[in-house]
Amino acid sequence: MNTIPTDIDAQPNRFGLPADAAAWLAVGVIMVVTLALRGQHAWLINYPKEWVIPVADWVNVFMAWFIEAFRWLFRAMSWLISWPMEAIRITLQWLPWSATISVIVTVAYIAGGWRLALFSALALFYMVVVGYWPESVATLSLVAMSVPLSLCLGLFVGIAAFTWRSVDRVVQPTLDLMQTFPTFAYLIPILFLFGFGPVVGLIASAIYAAPPMVRNVILGLQRVAPEIIESGQMSGTNSRQLLWLVRIPSAMPTIMIGVNQTIMAALSMVIIASVIGSSADIGWEVLSMMRKALFGQSFLAGIVIALLAMVMDRISRELAHRGPVDHDAQASWLTRYRYLVIAIGAGVGFVVLAQFFPALGAYPKEWTFYPAEQLNQGVNYVIREYGSTLDAIKNNTLFYFLLPVRVGLENTVKPFTWGFDLTSTFIAFYAAGVALAAVLAGWQWNWRASVVVIILGLIYYYGTNGIPWAAFIAMTVVLAYQVGGWQTGLLALLGFGFILTTGTWVPAMRSVYLCGAAVLISFIGGSALGVWAARSDRVSAFLRPINDTLQTMPLFVFLIPVIMFFQVGDFPALLAIIMYAIVPAIRYTEHGIRSIPAHIVEAARAQGCTKRQILWNVQLPLALPEIMMGLNQTIMFGMAMLVVAALVGTKGLGQAVYLALNTGNVGEGFIAGMSMALIAMIADRITQAWSSQKKAELGL
Repeated sequence: MNTIPTDIDAQPNRFGLPADAAAWLAVGVIMVVTLALRGQHAWLINYPKEWVIPVADWVNVFMAWFIEAFRWLFRAMSWLISWPMEAIRITLQWLPWSATISVIVTVAYIAGGWRLALFSALALFYMVVVGYWPESVATLSLVAMSVPLSLCLGLFVGIAAFTWRSVDRVVQPTLDLMQTFPTFAYLIPILFLFGFGPVVGLIASAIYAAPPMVRNVILGLQRVAPEIIESGQMSGTNSRQLLWLVRIPSAMPTIMIGVNQTIMAALSMVIIASVIGSSADIGWEVLSMMRKALFGQSFLAGIVIALLAMVMDRISRELAHRGPVDHDAQASWLTRYRYLVIAIGAGVGFVVLAQFFPALGAYPKEWTFYPAEQLNQGVNYVIREYGSTLDAIKNNTLFYFLLPVRVGLENTVKPFTWGFDLTSTFIAFYAAGVALAAVLAGWQWNWRASVVVIILGLIYYYGTNGIPWAAFIAMTVVLAYQVGGWQTGLLALLGFGFILTTGTWVPAMRSVYLCGAAVLISFIGGSALGVWAARSDRVSAFLRPINDTLQTMPLFVFLIPVIMFFQVGDFPALLAIIMYAIVPAIRYTEHGIRSIPAHIVEAARAQGCTKRQILWNVQLPLALPEIMMGLNQTIMFGMAMLVVAALVGTKGLGQAVYLALNTGNVGEGFIAGMSMALIAMIADRITQAWSSQKKAELGL
């Protein structure tokens, strides 16, 4: 990571200011001038349409040619892939539910013991009892095809990137783009190339799930100890044998973590896949029930996806931690593979039993328990009894937080909302409050803290939509340059330049506003919970299953509870993003504090420090690099939810991507998706550089 040397930063210029402080002074001048002139020059706020570069039109022209020239090839691939996919689906649908569950439970027992086996049995039996077994099996068939495709693609790309430096230079930025580019955006060309149907969802899932495997293969191969490589070379292995017989087996624990992440990524795509042609699976059930506003039904179906995710996550994670099993060379084949024999035997046994006991083959409908109506009635009761309270929470958050962040106090302080008009007295008090907070922040920390307070004060007064684009870009570029060096600064300049000149600045600022507000709440709340969990084992044990559930739950499921109580709009979208993005802030903060060596805390305690002093002066400063990585992941998670949040009525880049999918506009989808990816990549580079910088300062 390139950073600006501290000795250069500290050198004053001709005016006696440090170089980094002078840069922020220049940003302040740009801000003041552009704000003063925005009334006379509207282009300072709204980038003129005649200046927009027609990149979307160019992309559409290219894609029209590409689709016309190569559609036959991709349709042939689609036809070829459909055969094994259909065979897997038919086989799983034919198998009795009891046989499928017995095989999965046996694998769970092998991986994690009787506790995991019991959890898997109860989770899978829930799908049977509520009547969603056929849909669950259809989803399993999708995952059963997409995961092997992702694993094979990830394995060979990862090996190539590890072997050849030139390939790695291409692969790394491609992975960054794939993991930040909205899924809906690349569904459009896939849909045109492969046609409408389940195969399109399969291809989209495989593409989306491949990057974690690639990264873990590269990381695992890089971490193989040199002495292991030397031992293999001394044994006379050639380069091919060294790779497949030495490197890959040694890297298998890390690779298995990639397998776990790939499975989870593929499963998180099931609802998105249903949008473009998945047939009668659990994703389609959730989506169709949500569209009909049948909350009980969509919730029960969403629980199925969450349980599938948790079962597959825990089994694959336990297998990853288990590592390779050493078998006795003298043992018989039956002894070495006894668990596999047991799993197959259990499956065959239940297939036979299902012929004599039909309930073991097709669960009787009269035995199902489907409390959707009761859930709907419960939701209606809460809304009827506590609707005014829910509305008050929603309206207060909108009027006093979300709207000012989006359009500023200057446009939201009205008698209807705040109870008074925006007067010069109010403006003076607000400016004095921001100035006082900036002085206090500078006195407590440093001048950079004062800059942060001033920036937040300006955003709250003018809103993200009211900040001139020149000032916003200057502010971001200076921050990126000072934290991450000239490469990060250049990325920020080119990234926001692309967003501006392609005409997506306004929706981009809407996305920045919503994601920024959610990240702020998630980071503050999550960090506080992480500190609490680090200082209390009981709190940590309580939060751990909640975090696991939130992290394994597919994105669409987060929309269900917020739609139930708050309908559509920015506020339910904010809640959905917070629910998904808060987990990294909790986990990284707890991990950072718990990772501090005990002797450092003991030394502080021996010097007479109170618990509060130890927390603020020892633990939080030392854990800051980990906390910053939590902020990084919180931002990434928030950006990932933006497209999904578009389904509840939010406006921004997410809505632009979704509209492009509905209209089949490849160019517009590419521009909106690329804009989201660039914002995520810039935020990622800045926060990672900041974390690395703090680690270096602390000698970690």
